[in-house]
Amino acid sequence: MRLHPTTAAGVDSPIGAALALAAERDPARDAEHPLLDLSQAAPPYPPAPEVAARVAEVGRDPGGSGYAPVPGLPPLRRAIADELSRDYAGGITADDVVVTAGCNQAFAVVADALAGPGDEVITHLPYYFNHDMWLRMRGVTPVHLEPDEHLVPRAVDAEALVTPRTRAIVLITPGNPSGVTVPPAEIVAFAELARRHDIALILDETYRSFRDTTAPAHPLFADPDWRSTVVSLHSYSKDLAVPGYRVGSVVAAPELNRQVLKLLDCVAICAPRIGQEAVLTGLTRAGAWRSARVAEIAQRRAWLGAALAGRPGGFEIVSLGAFFAWVRHPFADRPTLDVVRELLLEHDTLVIPGTAFLPDDRRMLRVSVGRVDQAAAATLADRLAEAGRRVGATR
Repeated sequence: MRLHPTTAAGVDSPIGAALALAAERDPARDAEHPLLDLSQAAPPYPPAPEVAARVAEVGRDPGGSGYAPVPGLPPLRRAIADELSRDYAGGITADDVVVTAGCNQAFAVVADALAGPGDEVITHLPYYFNHDMWLRMRGVTPVHLEPDEHLVPRAVDAEALVTPRTRAIVLITPGNPSGVTVPPAEIVAFAELARRHDIALILDETYRSFRDTTAPAHPLFADPDWRSTVVSLHSYSKDLAVPGYRVGSVVAAPELNRQVLKLLDCVAICAPRIGQEAVLTGLTRAGAWRSARVAEIAQRRAWLGAALAGRPGGFEIVSLGAFFAWVRHPFADRPTLDVVRELLLEHDTLVIPGTAFLPDDRRMLRVSVGRVDQAAAATLADRLAEAGRRVGATR
């Protein structure tokens, strides 16, 4: 059969590629050198007990396996709107919320509602690979915005990238893979830029709970006119430790959400009911548990930061935040994919190459902090130091 060339030209999932690479490793090495898997941003803990109990209840309920309304369960939409209105000191209603099967799906349907073949979407570097993959496979051109020296994207730099074909600007804050949080004032500047050009500002706020502050991530929802420009995407996978239940949300104007619902009805009909019930319970009954998990991830970041502060083997943390460390390797004359392969097969450590998030090779690695405890952080430092020594000894 003939495949569509635009889709066929798309890259394979970097996570899938990492898992395929891991399959090449000899599992017998685990006896003396257990695999340190720092590739995927997966929570290291189970869901809150309240959430687990509710999932069991729904599983026993004869109606628990039925369809949910396409926009999402009404109580969940209200809970999302209420929490965001509180956390952002803004005005969001249930009508502004559509529940999706994860934040990746939220981005995909929003992008399809806004842009098509031949259009452009501005995305800052480093980008999230699934965003880039989806846009390219839909015939939309990602236009890359270089950040400043601190990896913060700046609206003043984006202005020159806007063309008549631009349909949206995408900000990921905190960033995946960088962990960098865009300052609220800069987000406002991007919103003003988008409004001047009558394009959308898409904010992927998957990791908003894992910032170093409980202050509002931005003040945009306090503006009564936010719906003319702002589209905010959310995930509950890390926040509530339910990645397999696939629940995210779109927060946007009802006019945009109407288009989103058309797409959802074709690709998923609705997000899984059991996942929606889990998230509703987590948002309304697991507040203390959520706060403790945010503190736990912050501790894991601190352990990793301390362990790599001395640049073992020449590996240097460039940024550290949310679930990620963005690390530069020291081997200027080696492709990053080769470095990642050696770290796995020779040093039993799996990370994601930075080339999955960039248009070129900048010697970067993404390290997830989810599975890092104090011992794992020390082990990583030792293995990176050994990698640096081994390569140096062969030159």
